[in-house]
Formats: sequence, C-alpha cells, structure tokens
Amino acid sequence: MPVRVAIVADIHHGAPSHTKRGDAALPLMERFAAFVAQEKPDLVLDLGDRISDIDRETDLGLEREVAEAFARIDAPVHHICGNHDRDYLAVEENEEIFGTPLVNELLDLGDWQLALWRADAKITRDDDYRGFKLPEEDLLWLSRLIQAAEKPTLVASHVPVSGHSQIGNYYFQRNPEIALYPESERARSALAQARVPVVCLSGHVHWNTLTQVDGITHLTQQSLTESFTTQGAPAEAWGLMTLSDSVDWQVFGKDPFQARVTPQAGRWTPPLQPFV
Repeated sequence: MPVRVAIVADIHHGAPSHTKRGDAALPLMERFAAFVAQEKPDLVLDLGDRISDIDRETDLGLEREVAEAFARIDAPVHHICGNHDRDYLAVEENEEIFGTPLVNELLDLGDWQLALWRADAKITRDDDYRGFKLPEEDLLWLSRLIQAAEKPTLVASHVPVSGHSQIGNYYFQRNPEIALYPESERARSALAQARVPVVCLSGHVHWNTLTQVDGITHLTQQSLTESFTTQGAPAEAWGLMTLSDSVDWQVFGKDPFQARVTPQAGRWTPPLQPFV
C-alpha cells in the first residue's frame, strides 16, 4: 500500500527578517493543518528549525506556540530538532514541549520504513571551530540500521549529508561548511551499505533540491517562511510525498517543486582508475 507523508520544514516562527517571514509562521501552520485535514496523509513530518532563536526564555515560548499549532493537526506528527531548536534549548526541553521522545527512531510503514535520524543539530561556535559535530553514536545508529534494512527506507533528518552544491544559496554559498555535517562523507558511506532502495529527506538549506549520490536520492525541502526565492513573500512551502514503487514528491506554495524517482538498490561497481 502506498504511504503518504505530509512534510513541513524550517517553520522559523519568530520575528521577521530580511530573508524570513517568521511573523507569518503561525497563520501558515493553520493553512498546513487544513491541507493535512483535506489530504489525510498517513503521517506528518516536521524537519526542524521550528523557531528563529533569540534566547532561552523567548525560545521556550516560541516552541510552545509551534507545539500548539501542531496539536491542531489531526494526524500522527513526528518531529526532528533543527539547529535553531537547539541553540539555547536542550533536546530534553524540546521533548517536554512536544510531548514525545526526540531520539533516533525507526517506524514501520508497511512496504517502506521511515528512519527518523535525529542526529544532533546543534551548531558549535567557538574560537577553534564553527559548525556541526555529528556524534559517533548517531552515525553508528544510521550505519547499523542501513546494514539491517530489508525494505525500502526513507531517512529523514534536519541536516543533509549529500554534499550537494550550495552555489546560488543565499546562506550557504560562502558558508558551505554549515550546510552539512563535516562527517557527511562517512554518513554517505554508511548509506551506501544498503541492500534496499534508500531516499534521504532533509531541510536546513531552505531550497528544494534533488541530488543523487552513489545511487541514493537526496531531497531537501524549502522553508515554510523563507523569502529569498520569493521576492520578500513567505514561500508557504509544504510537501506531500507518496512512497510506493516510486517516490512522488510535490512541494506546494510560491516556490513549487515536483519530482518522481524510482530508487534502486543497485550500486555502481568500484570507480574506474583515472584515465591516462
């Protein structure tokens, strides 16, 4: 049976900025709830960055307001923390607000399975290093899951690991190290161990992309409130994905995108030596 997943990413509830309409987040979440009520997906997936962080007390209030918006959705909702959810708040505080554990989790969806890869998304900012640090236990969890997978697998995370080009991206063209984990090559090696079709879905980079790396499809979805591609208006982006023999993904709103892929389990043989 096909599985239908409604997706929202990078809600960024909070004050508006020159690139994000955080003030539109809650009204747009009402519209997303109406979309879910109309489409009746099997589940809803929140890819993280629910707020634009300010400080701990403000962030707690913002997260609670987003939690109230999700509570109005009549479908199972699964959350992933993004870096803005983690700048001032612990995972445990997010768990308390949303009333659910936010650890790595595998869901059986019938013909497919969903790996909620909730790898830590906190950005380290100090004199010696700026960026993500992928905990070893998160990488090992992904590797073991992929090795054991016996059915097609959708891997959902906040931070993408494809390493796809950020040329043209307002935030990341000149800050590519913040667009992925520094250990992304190891994560891709873990994914390459799969004996089943694998598709990866992430947020974070605020644009719709499709990239194939080593035979694995990597998708990223636009932010709900981003405005850098929509001339100052919120993108109003949410997605609907149908998992069957193919993967059909449509992003609605002012920055629409649509793709259909048929993921395969096969890989290329080891790469050829350099031409002489």
